[in-house]
Amino acid sequence: MGLGDITIPPFEDIMDVGKPSLYIALAFIAFNPTYWNIVARNEYRNKTITKIFKGNAYYGCYFLAVTIFSLGIFRDSLYTMALLDQPKYDIIPPSISAPLAIALFVIGQTLVLSSTYALGITGTYLGDYFGILMDKRVEGFPFNILTDPMYDGSTMCFAAGALWYQRPAGLFITAFVYIAYGFALQLEGPFTDAIYSARAKKQADKAQ
Repeated sequence: MGLGDITIPPFEDIMDVGKPSLYIALAFIAFNPTYWNIVARNEYRNKTITKIFKGNAYYGCYFLAVTIFSLGIFRDSLYTMALLDQPKYDIIPPSISAPLAIALFVIGQTLVLSSTYALGITGTYLGDYFGILMDKRVEGFPFNILTDPMYDGSTMCFAAGALWYQRPAGLFITAFVYIAYGFALQLEGPFTDAIYSARAKKQADKAQ
C-alpha cells in the first residue's frame, strides 16, 4: 500500500476538544507534580509538615506520600473519564492494540513498583526534602536501565490506557504527561543534587 492509500480521518473523529473532562484531566496532570515540588521545597526550607507532626520528619514524609498517592489515583480516574468522553477510533488494529496495551501496562507498572521497592517510601516520596537522605545512590534494577524509571513507567501506563480504550486523544494526553514529567524532572533533579552536595560538603568539613 502506497502513501496515497492512507486515509487521514477528520479531526473531530479522533478528538473532541469541546469536552470539559479533557481539560480537567490535563489540569490535574499538570497540578500533581507542581504540587509535590512546591510542597517539598517549602518543607526543605521551612519544615512546615514536620512541625505539624511535632518534629517527626518520617511522619511528615509518610503524610506527603499519602497525599501524592491519593492525588495520583484521582488523576488516573479523571484520565479514564476523559478517555471515555472522547471519540473511539482504531488507532491500530484491535488485535494488536489490546496485547500492546497490556504489555505497556505490565512493563510500566513493573517499572513503577520496582522503583518504589528500590527507593523505599521515603526515597520515593521526597524524603530528601525532609532531611531523610539515602546512604548511597540506587543503581540496581530498574535504575540500571533507565534514569527515571518511575516517570517512564507512569507514562507507559497512560499510553496503555489510550490503546486499550482505542482513544487517540489518550495519546495526546500521554504526550502532555511526558512533557509535564519532563518539567518536573528539571525542577527536582538539580534541587535534589544540591541537597546531597550540601550533605557531602558538611561531612567533608567535619572530617577536616
